[in-house]
Amino acid sequence: MVTSHEPSPAGPRHDLRQRVAELAAARSDLLAGPSPDATGRQHAKGKLTVRERLELLFDTGSFREIEGFRRHRAAGFGLEHHRPPSDGVVTGWGKVHGRTVFAYAHDFRIFGGSLGEAHAEKIHKVMDLAESAGAPLVSLSDGAGARIQEGTTALAGYGGIFRRNVRASGVIPQISVMLGPCAGGATYSPALTDFVFMVRGIAQMYLTGPDVVRSVTGEEVSHEQLGGADAHAGVSGVAGFVYDTEEDCLADVRHLLSMLPANNREPPPAVAPADDRDRDCPALLDLVPGDPNRAYDMRAVIEEIVDDGDLFEAHASWAPNVLCGLARLDGHVVGIVANQPAVLAGVLDIPASEKAARFVQTCDAFSIPLVTLVDVPGFLPGREQEHGGIIRHGAKLLYAYCNATVPRIQLILRKAYGGAYIVMDSRSIGADLSFAWPSNEIAVMGAEGAANVVFRREIAGAPDPEAAREQRIKEYVQELMHPYHAAERGLVDDVVDPAATRRILIDGLEMLRAKQARLPSRKHGNPPS
Repeated sequence: MVTSHEPSPAGPRHDLRQRVAELAAARSDLLAGPSPDATGRQHAKGKLTVRERLELLFDTGSFREIEGFRRHRAAGFGLEHHRPPSDGVVTGWGKVHGRTVFAYAHDFRIFGGSLGEAHAEKIHKVMDLAESAGAPLVSLSDGAGARIQEGTTALAGYGGIFRRNVRASGVIPQISVMLGPCAGGATYSPALTDFVFMVRGIAQMYLTGPDVVRSVTGEEVSHEQLGGADAHAGVSGVAGFVYDTEEDCLADVRHLLSMLPANNREPPPAVAPADDRDRDCPALLDLVPGDPNRAYDMRAVIEEIVDDGDLFEAHASWAPNVLCGLARLDGHVVGIVANQPAVLAGVLDIPASEKAARFVQTCDAFSIPLVTLVDVPGFLPGREQEHGGIIRHGAKLLYAYCNATVPRIQLILRKAYGGAYIVMDSRSIGADLSFAWPSNEIAVMGAEGAANVVFRREIAGAPDPEAAREQRIKEYVQELMHPYHAAERGLVDDVVDPAATRRILIDGLEMLRAKQARLPSRKHGNPPS
């Protein structure tokens, strides 16, 4: 237990030095935590303490705590006999790579990190400060949910957090780091933030736990299977980043913060590049096969183009048929959206459309330019997709691109067929620049399918249907799918040498850096649900 250092009665001649000594002792006990036993139990679970986590997140010695001595004022159910300072959450601000960042972090050793009235008010205050100061907010979540002993005041505390999450959305970056349990209504706060990190084995998120699931449905499921890091990274799509250790997780939170602006009024931070802006990328000629039906790894293409091959990929395990991530080109941050031919041939389906739409919206909110790499054969066909709502989910990606005002460059590597070509930031929906490699094929559909539709009767009535079909396919390719067809009609700005891709993208983004674009006056749009 933390020793209580109550201020001693003091007259006008009380020695200030004594007061300072009392304060130092109280602060030392506060930093030490509730008890060695509680700390031991936290470590035995494979978890760091709240102070250890904050030390990893912030630059050394920079964190400034606020309301550290706050205590709850609840009475009854035993709480009146247990009023530890901090009330189970540490709040404040500090520096990450020299830039101001706010944070709140649950202390599971105190009331299991549960949220009560005072606990919530501390979080509300630091969220308000972050918004007022125009600086990112990071939450380190390790709490048992609403504090049952405080009843409805605890629930109201969550409502205040959610309202502030929404108000700050698109204003300051909000990052949730899941380092312990998160259940019930508490899960909505991470879902409202921009990025969610989770650590395997210690973090779980679910609305209803395994016991409730068992009693209602009869299904036997573990905490990890129901709401563990891998479940949310690969199945639900709630978590964008997953790690084996807290140290690796918090190191990447710091890395992400280094690529984000402080708020929506500032550009992303630029750095002096070590990579030559004008270097050629001849390896691209070998990475992408000429045969449009052969798979390849788009990630390797991206790493060849961006500074130092560094792609910070989001949602790597969810909807892997599309890649989304942050990188730098000539030291400036860009958002990359790309089809992945190595998975499902790079088609767009429901999860891929949602993943890319969310990423595009996030980049647009924080003035991060978008580069879209296209090699897409279309939307995934089938009853499951149609009944699952591929129309409205695909429209989310269309809406996100059409609504984006940041600089936008499209690069077509190979296939760009049908509606999926339009949705992948084509010139017709507002891309500022569109480039294509000589291997590009832009068309309503593939040549074989097109010939079978357009010349179906002719092919069926020909003496040699197979020869007739091959002839018509060849003609369709020559007339409508040759590399310069779209360029001749102004839908592509230039057909470029793949080896020059990096330089061309950097030149285009440099030209667009001062882009001015405004949307019509409106309260807000009504995006597809």
